[in-house]
Amino acid sequence: MKRLLLFACALVAMTVQAQTARKFTVNITPDGASNMVAYLPDMPTGRAVVDCPGGGYSHLALQHEGHDWAEYFNKQGIAYFVLTYRMPKGDRNIPLGDAQAAIRMVRDSADFWHVNPYDVGIMGFSAGGHLASSVSTHSEFDCRPNFSILFYPVISMNPREGHRGSSEGFLGKDGMENEQLVKQWSNQNAVRRHLTPPAVIFTASDDQVVPVVNNCLRYYESMRRAGNDCAMYVYPTGGHGFGFRDSWPYHQQMLNDLTTWLDTHKAPRRDAIRVACIGNSITDGSGIDMADLKGYPAQLQKILGKGYHVKNYGVGARTMLNNGDHPYMIEQAWRDAQAFQPNIVVIKLGTNDSKDFIWSKHSKEFARDMQTMINTLRKLPSNPQIYLCTPIKAFRDQWGITDSVIVNGVIPAIQQVAKKNKLPIIDLHAVLTDEASMTRDMIHPNEKGAGQMAKAIADAIKFK
Repeated sequence: MKRLLLFACALVAMTVQAQTARKFTVNITPDGASNMVAYLPDMPTGRAVVDCPGGGYSHLALQHEGHDWAEYFNKQGIAYFVLTYRMPKGDRNIPLGDAQAAIRMVRDSADFWHVNPYDVGIMGFSAGGHLASSVSTHSEFDCRPNFSILFYPVISMNPREGHRGSSEGFLGKDGMENEQLVKQWSNQNAVRRHLTPPAVIFTASDDQVVPVVNNCLRYYESMRRAGNDCAMYVYPTGGHGFGFRDSWPYHQQMLNDLTTWLDTHKAPRRDAIRVACIGNSITDGSGIDMADLKGYPAQLQKILGKGYHVKNYGVGARTMLNNGDHPYMIEQAWRDAQAFQPNIVVIKLGTNDSKDFIWSKHSKEFARDMQTMINTLRKLPSNPQIYLCTPIKAFRDQWGITDSVIVNGVIPAIQQVAKKNKLPIIDLHAVLTDEASMTRDMIHPNEKGAGQMAKAIADAIKFK
């Protein structure tokens, strides 16, 4: 109901405030204190960018960090929205709420504005870069962007490392002295594996206002450590705040770099079949460097091609059992997998459930908890086809995981649930039979093994 009301307000605002057929203003808040100026391209590709200008959380640099970018994006068929967000004055939820509402509005209006809701990015400059990275790292699925463009962003809320004015504006004077809040909203600490969207960062080495090492580099490092897709361009000079100013010597090089990054990050088609890969560290890609490019879900995407949209919702050490030491169904990834509205779900859990101290106590609950997951997925409007995978072979007893329990306990329980629900099983235990397909721990597949898993799953999905 709230979304419908928001969309209705947007349509009214567009009618009243339209300046040209392709440029108009829509209100985010009813009083217009927060609003977006929309620039729609003549030949839309479906991609959209919501822009958050900087200004230290005290004002907004709306021109060179906002409206001046419209022609650049529109020429590429990208819908562009300049957000006027309200100043926090110590209440961080004010600008956060405005930016999240802007993302939701663009997605809710996707049909009307010719936007692909799975290709909505956010761009931010300086404090606006902090806002953009906050929305990218702290938001739920419905208002989390699909990619982030960050210009000389404030990342750290520590006033001695980032920008004191931004920290005070966002957290307030008292909040700025609260170590827990500072850590929480220093967004290098909030990067989440697979869930934080791909990002590109632009900055100048001589930025004295928002030091590169304590901000841009830390965000890049956190993304890289998580195996997430991130690029960073550091130009020799330019200071802070170059924005779209063509007087900056590296202006054209920066535009070329951004264009190349955008061109190499194409979104799946809007009508692509959505595939959610649910699982533990084996799905996550533990032990595989840059798992978002080389793990089994990434390789599955390459095999299936543009007609599919594959997402990795694996979380390390997680169990199907809700009484396990790390239950999957309490994770953000589980909420995201549902919000993704998948057409196909691949479930590969059970390896960690085989740990002796878990299985000996809770084995009888395994089928029940798997049934709970299946029932939840079947209630989704997308009515997904569900595939159950057997755990891969454990070539070595490790961390309490034993292949004998997998073979004699976990797999029979999965087979029981599959039979009851008339669901297909993908027998991954029979797929990985060679130690050369495993990492050194002999529990996780390496890139080769992940490819074997991807092929088996792709064959099941494509030819069912």
